[in-house]
Amino acid sequence: MSPTQNITDILMVGATGSIGRLAVAAAQRHGLHPRALVRDVRRAERLLPGVELVQGDLEDPASLRSAVRGVDALVLTHGSGSNPDARRRVDYGGVRNLLQSLDGARPRVALMTSIYATRSDIPGNSPWKRRSERLLRASGLPYTIVRPGWFDNAGPTQRRLVLEQGGTVDGGIARDQIADTLIRSLLSSTALGKTFELIAAEGEEQSDWAELFGALKVDDSGSVDGVLDPADLAFEAEPQEVLADLNTVRSLYGTSG
Repeated sequence: MSPTQNITDILMVGATGSIGRLAVAAAQRHGLHPRALVRDVRRAERLLPGVELVQGDLEDPASLRSAVRGVDALVLTHGSGSNPDARRRVDYGGVRNLLQSLDGARPRVALMTSIYATRSDIPGNSPWKRRSERLLRASGLPYTIVRPGWFDNAGPTQRRLVLEQGGTVDGGIARDQIADTLIRSLLSSTALGKTFELIAAEGEEQSDWAELFGALKVDDSGSVDGVLDPADLAFEAEPQEVLADLNTVRSLYGTSG
C-alpha cells in the first residue's frame, strides 16, 4: 500500500477518549472507515454509536492481532495520565505491543504524544512518550508524530495552527484541531516522516494542509529522534528493556540504526 493513498480502514486507539472520539468523527467526515479498539464494548457503544468496535487491550499483545488485521492506518491517541509506571506500560508499552502485533504489515501511523515529550526540564515529566516515538521511528513505518499543546487552553479566536519543531514551543490548542490534524496527516504526503509540536495562535485556521506540513523538516533517516529534538536523552543510556524493544522492532521490520 502507498503510504499516502488508498487509506480507508483506520484502527483508532484511544477512541473513547476526548481526542479519540473527535478523531473518529474527523475520519468519518473525510470518508474513512474508523475501527475503534476498546476494552469495554458496552461503554464504547454508548460513546461511539454506529462505529465498528473491536475488543482489545494495549497491555495484552495477543488481543491486538485481530484488531490490526487489514487496516490501512493507525491513529494513536491513547494516554495513561501522569503516573510514570502507567506511562511505561500504556503510553510506551502500547506502541510496542501494537508494532509487534502487525505481523509484517506496514500501515500508515499517526501518533499523538505531548508537547513536553522531549522536555526533561519539566517537573514530573517522564521520557516514556519520547521512547514510544523512538519505537515508531525505529520500525521504519510511514508515520507522523503530533505533539499537541495543552488541551483547550486556547481562546475561541485562537484558531491559527502553529506547527513547530525542536521542543521549545509552549501553548494550548482546541481538541478538535488536534483530532483533525491527526487525520489530515494520514492523507498528506507532506506530513510523512515528520514530528512536530502543535499549538494555536490568534487568527483563523489555515486551509492549505499540504503547505502547513510541507514547511516542516523531515526526521533524519535512520534516527530514532525527531529532526530538531534536544540531545538530552542519549540512546546509549536508555534502559536495557528499551534497547531490547528497539532491537526487536528493528528486527521485525528489517530496519537498522
